[in-house]
Amino acid sequence: MTQDKMDMFLITNSKLFPPAKMAVIKERLTALDDSKLTILSSIDYKDPITLLLVSLFLGALGIDRFMLGDTGMGILKLLTGGVCGILTIIDWFTIFNKTKEYNFAKFMEIA
Repeated sequence: MTQDKMDMFLITNSKLFPPAKMAVIKERLTALDDSKLTILSSIDYKDPITLLLVSLFLGALGIDRFMLGDTGMGILKLLTGGVCGILTIIDWFTIFNKTKEYNFAKFMEIA
C-alpha cells in the first residue's frame, strides 16, 4: 500500500480508534494490499460522539449497548431501566472508549 493511501485512511478515521492502538493500525496498514484497504474503508465504523449522545438520551433503554452489539447488557438495561440508572451513568463515562475499542476490533478482523 502506498504511503498516501495509508495517510488518507488514518486522517479520515483516526478519531474512531483508540490513540494507544494507532501504532498497531499503522503497522497493519503497511502490510495490506489495496483490495483490503477498500474493504477496510467500507466498514461501517461507529462514531463515538454519536454513541455518547445516544447513551445520554436513550441509555436507560440500552440502545447504546445494542448499537455496539452487546445484546446481553442492552437487554439488562432495557428491563431494569439501566439498573436503576447506575449502569446508565457509568456508560456515560465509558461508552466513548468502548466505541473506539469496538471499531478497533472490527478493523483487526479484516486486517
